[in-house]
Amino acid sequence: MKPTAAIPPTVYEATANLPSVVTAQDRQTGDNQEAVAKSRRSAITQAVGRVSPAVVGINVMQIQQLQYRNPFSDWFGDDPVFRRFWGDRTYKQKVQGLGSGFIISSDGYIVTNDHVAGNATEITVTLTGGKQYKGKIIGTDHSTDICLIKVDAKDLPYIPMGNSDDLMSGEWAIALGNPFGLFQINDKPTVTVGVISSLGMNLGNLDGRYYRDMIETDAAINGGNSGGPLVNSDGEVIGMNTLIFTGGESRTYVGYGFAIPVNKVKKVVAELKKKGKVTRDVSAGFEYQEVDGRIARYLGLAQIQGIIISEIEPRGPAEKAGLKIGDVILEINGQKVNNEQDFIGVLVDSSPGDILNVKVFRERRLIEAALKLEKS
Repeated sequence: MKPTAAIPPTVYEATANLPSVVTAQDRQTGDNQEAVAKSRRSAITQAVGRVSPAVVGINVMQIQQLQYRNPFSDWFGDDPVFRRFWGDRTYKQKVQGLGSGFIISSDGYIVTNDHVAGNATEITVTLTGGKQYKGKIIGTDHSTDICLIKVDAKDLPYIPMGNSDDLMSGEWAIALGNPFGLFQINDKPTVTVGVISSLGMNLGNLDGRYYRDMIETDAAINGGNSGGPLVNSDGEVIGMNTLIFTGGESRTYVGYGFAIPVNKVKKVVAELKKKGKVTRDVSAGFEYQEVDGRIARYLGLAQIQGIIISEIEPRGPAEKAGLKIGDVILEINGQKVNNEQDFIGVLVDSSPGDILNVKVFRERRLIEAALKLEKS
């Protein structure tokens, strides 16, 4: 019998210990993979995963009235015969538009901007995954740029509403929507992430729409994002993406986007759902005019700002608040009133019973008053 060589003890021991070394390496690799996976599953990605199914793309068809200008009008436009037969003409044309929206209830209510769908004759809503529905307008409010539409569907995913009064500058903000119509290519919303840059931004009146208390964010918002949700890291809607500041003739994002606070959206949507429109029947109980340079100099105002009370309704809200003819309203609820449009914007956002904290310039000193609005 051929002798068998013995395995040296050192070799045997090394071989016997090998499996435990491999197991430790596997455990370390597994821990690393789990750590990477956890880092990818951040609050942001989890929020996006929850809300994305409830973000929709909106395609609309609108009828716009356009004008054809005869190139010879500059020479013959004053001639009545020319104007009658060859003058400028108006005509109607179908125009296609697109935007975004988000589902707020499982039975198909969807919120978007008035400037997206308010004048639409046809609305097509595309859900994540590509399924499409015909939408109908339940109600729209031009002044606040908020529109409520509905699709005939059930058991839809929807996004919970947050509280825009609880926001802080610097916290995460996630914008979702349909920029440039990309929803129709991918069947899912595009996501951009930033922070809340500022709160309470007053952008004034644009085309008869009053943009007050807006949320500013550096999350990229582009054409087609209008009407989409701005959400927090908990996956709650905090605003509706509405406006961007552009550079020159460009319509693309240059760093500033603005959203309507969700608390305003909730208030308007509740009224649209109930009545199909927003009724503004508030009275402050006074007449006024805008402060101009002459009035500012006469009263000793440091700058041209505010509205001056010219008439007070007997036993009305202004009289009850102690306001007088000649008072100049400079601030309401901590925000400057620069002109008439700012004051109208306040009334647009108000209801009977609301109390306005008013800062007034009277006889070269500042006083404060609580103005309780009444039904007009």
